[in-house]
Amino acid sequence: MARVNLLPWRAALRREQKREFAIWSGLGLTLTVAIMLLVHTQIGVAIDRQTRRNQFLESEIASLERKIAEIRDLETKKSRLVAKMEIIQQLQMSRPEEVHLFDEIARTVPEGVRLRSLVQEDRKLTVNGMAQSNARVSAYMRNLEASEWLYDPVLEIIENKQDAQSRSKEKEKGSQFALRLKQGPKSRADEEPRKAARKKS
Repeated sequence: MARVNLLPWRAALRREQKREFAIWSGLGLTLTVAIMLLVHTQIGVAIDRQTRRNQFLESEIASLERKIAEIRDLETKKSRLVAKMEIIQQLQMSRPEEVHLFDEIARTVPEGVRLRSLVQEDRKLTVNGMAQSNARVSAYMRNLEASEWLYDPVLEIIENKQDAQSRSKEKEKGSQFALRLKQGPKSRADEEPRKAARKKS
């Protein structure tokens, strides 16, 4: 029987298998590296895209914040201008008030009533005087209520006393009174409760 030496053939087969394994391993490694590079590139592109979006959003937010600051500044300026306009209107309205005040004081005092003092504090007045009777004081208050430039008279004190300043030999008796009232046109007096109600609401 003939003897066949298979060792060279087996060695050649092993070498071929090793060579194929090395080729396939290299191809696999190359493919893995290529896939990793592709994924890394895609992730980098996505990060760059999101970074650009974030920068755009930040720039838009900064622009909106600047616009909001400008609007607030304009609102502040508007409030100041409105306040100045109101002050100017009040000054224009209060110009003739002093004249009206003295005219109304002289016109509303009835016969039998004498005023001793008049104290003005802002738009409030305090009047002290003497009257021949309590009825004269009531008539004076009715005249004040009918006035266009004096309103809300409130009687604080009324008492019967002898007039110490009378120069007559016979002491003159009468009622000493003190009352508070407000100065200004009746239209403004009607607006005050509305303003107070608006502030509360």
